[in-house]
Amino acid sequence: MMNWEQLLSLKRQGDKNKRLRKEQDETRLGFEVDYDRIIFSSAFRSLQDKTQVIPLSKTSFVHTRLTHSLEVSVVGRSLGRVVGKQILEKHPHLAEVYGYKFNDFGAIVAAAALAHDIGNPPFGHSGEKAIGEYFKTGSGKRYKEQITAKQYQDLIDFEGNANGFKILTESRKGIEGGLRLSYATLGAFMKYPKESLPKKPTKHIAHKKFGYFQNDVSFFKEVAEEVGLLSYKIDNEYTYSRHPLTFLIEAADDICYTIIDFEDGINLGWIEEEYALEYLIKLVKNSINTSKYNNLVTTADRLSYLRSLAINTLIQEAASVFIENEEQILSGTFDIALIDKSKYQAQINDIIKISIDKIYQSKEVTEKEIAGYEILATLLDRYCVATDNFNQDISSNYDKLILRAEGGNFDYKNEDVYTRLIGICNYVASLTDGNALMKFQKIRGLQI
Repeated sequence: MMNWEQLLSLKRQGDKNKRLRKEQDETRLGFEVDYDRIIFSSAFRSLQDKTQVIPLSKTSFVHTRLTHSLEVSVVGRSLGRVVGKQILEKHPHLAEVYGYKFNDFGAIVAAAALAHDIGNPPFGHSGEKAIGEYFKTGSGKRYKEQITAKQYQDLIDFEGNANGFKILTESRKGIEGGLRLSYATLGAFMKYPKESLPKKPTKHIAHKKFGYFQNDVSFFKEVAEEVGLLSYKIDNEYTYSRHPLTFLIEAADDICYTIIDFEDGINLGWIEEEYALEYLIKLVKNSINTSKYNNLVTTADRLSYLRSLAINTLIQEAASVFIENEEQILSGTFDIALIDKSKYQAQINDIIKISIDKIYQSKEVTEKEIAGYEILATLLDRYCVATDNFNQDISSNYDKLILRAEGGNFDYKNEDVYTRLIGICNYVASLTDGNALMKFQKIRGLQI
């Protein structure tokens, strides 16, 4: 069974002494420092030009990864506070002996939620698939025999969550431990606390994907052990239970993309207003003020009112499911997303079904995802070929030009093939949509 005192660890990479909650400066709490470090990082800023759902949309306001992350963080903070208040009532020693407050839970969830998409490549989820497919079915499959099975799996199932863990924690010259976040925040960030193999060993929600690359295994284990995640063996490989607060981050993300992607679709005119509002009303029928709603004149105002009610309804519901299942969550046996155990699951599924049909599979999204595949495959191929040729001492003049232009962005001189490849992937994933397009156009000679 996991315990809250360990799970709420304030330790940071490189600490020699224990950080005690009672000794924290209330005006600048360690968990709030995590939030500040993330929001001021260049990786977070780049999310302003990364696709959430509708790639490269310049015609109308839609959510980017940045606005989505901010909204998930706000919802996550509320969820954390609601749950934290009830946990402290249930376990009073956390406040009386250790000094924890309910806002601490909100601060941890807000910081980890803020970073939840920080490792995602350009062009939405198709960006992850484009990187993976370059190594699985594209030119990158030539590396399969040169690296281990797990290393190859890291590449062919390239995962934004694992890349995010690398961004938050990887040491660089002069910067030890990346952003040096508290281990509680890092633990909560780790949505899938396992390696890339075995792939989906069980139906547990934590095994759906993976959470760290092969060259980050040792620090991942340090964080997991510090916060007291439970470890167990599957297929002779160690995997870990989820940090309980991860369920709240996942719920915040689920709530936001369900409601807000739907809202974007309505605002773009892709989903008929009357039809869409009817689905939202079904979700909030128990809390809607009919006379207030009927007095609203514009679609935007009606939508805003229903969205606000829907998010609040789902926050209370997710918090309630968490508290009801706290023991299972602490024992690592709770195996589905909080929203999937919600009494509103049918209404949520109806909304998601419409979003898939009208938004995620729309002509505009599909065409721009196709462009994203071509752009990322081209960049990966140019960087990988130039790096390979350098290490085989057969660089062409073109290879030298590519490395002169980009070589400072990844370690092309490293003797280890996997380290070179994951470094290139990390760099390509760090590009914004616009940046990736510009580099592609330059490589193709379309822009000078």
